[in-house]
Amino acid sequence: MNVETVRERLSAVSDPDLGDDIVSLGLVNAIDVDDDAGVVRISLALGAPFSPVESAIADDVRGALSDTGYDVDLSARIASPVDSDEDVLPGVENVIAVASGKGGVGKSTVAVNLAAGLSKLGARVGLFDADVYGPNVPRMVDAEEAPQAKGDDTIVPPEQYGMKLMSMAFLVGEDDPVIWRGPMVHKLLTQLVEDVEWGELDYLVLDLPPGTGDTQLTVLQTLPLTGAVIVTTPQEVAVDDARKGLEMFGKHDTNVLGIVENMSTFRCPDCGSTHDIFGAGGGAAFASENDLPFLGALPLDPDVRTGGDGGEPVVLDEGETADAFRVMTESVANMAGVVRRRDASRRS
Repeated sequence: MNVETVRERLSAVSDPDLGDDIVSLGLVNAIDVDDDAGVVRISLALGAPFSPVESAIADDVRGALSDTGYDVDLSARIASPVDSDEDVLPGVENVIAVASGKGGVGKSTVAVNLAAGLSKLGARVGLFDADVYGPNVPRMVDAEEAPQAKGDDTIVPPEQYGMKLMSMAFLVGEDDPVIWRGPMVHKLLTQLVEDVEWGELDYLVLDLPPGTGDTQLTVLQTLPLTGAVIVTTPQEVAVDDARKGLEMFGKHDTNVLGIVENMSTFRCPDCGSTHDIFGAGGGAAFASENDLPFLGALPLDPDVRTGGDGGEPVVLDEGETADAFRVMTESVANMAGVVRRRDASRRS
């Protein structure tokens, strides 16, 4: 067995999203055949850990070599396009912002359950509550432990449900309003990102405040975003504001991973019938109009509210609602992988 034989076999493995085989796309970083150990070591340009699609590609690679008698040792790496001395989050593989054009659409609920869902898949996850004026994440994950300051002026974030957490709520009193101007917000967010010991993470999920203000601008200018998830409800008023968020990301050349429609349908627990309280299909239509992936429809379910108030993300439970959040989580991970592999292919 030699490298060329391995490469020929890998040319039969397709990337279902990019529409070609992984060799032609430049997604095979390196191949090493160790005849003495009976091992083929392959480095692939896969960038979304625990993405179902990327896991399937890895399985297909193993399958392509399954009859060779060699063990297959796979690793994944995509080089950062940012110089190491300029990378503010060198240990973080993917930074995903969760945004909305307006408040009240359940953006924080989506962010918390996305992070918890990724952690449940096995990923190393951080959750950064960047909603400076209305931080709710600690309550939504029942996080009572405060961050710890170290002697070198760094901050060790607490953990909950396998996620590292940081929020403005840890730094102010529970009932204290945050009345700050833009420059103060910029300075705080920059410090919380750069001075927190996030360590090695597969995903850092950012819960942005609603709208298109100073916080969003700071994030877009300072953080290497893999992409953004835009949350809306089906109603036209929410979709109208979601368009503003989409325009904001477009002006800053930020990938939008797709649209999530929250509070899509209510199933009556007494009669079992469904009701479209906020309308129907607005999020899916918005995604289609803008040629964006529709990442999932999340039902209007009292269990979501109960989980948020009680600090237990519903994605960790069982049932139809939990399944809807899991589908959304996997769809986001898949789209992050598409963005990373597409960029890697273009640079190869």
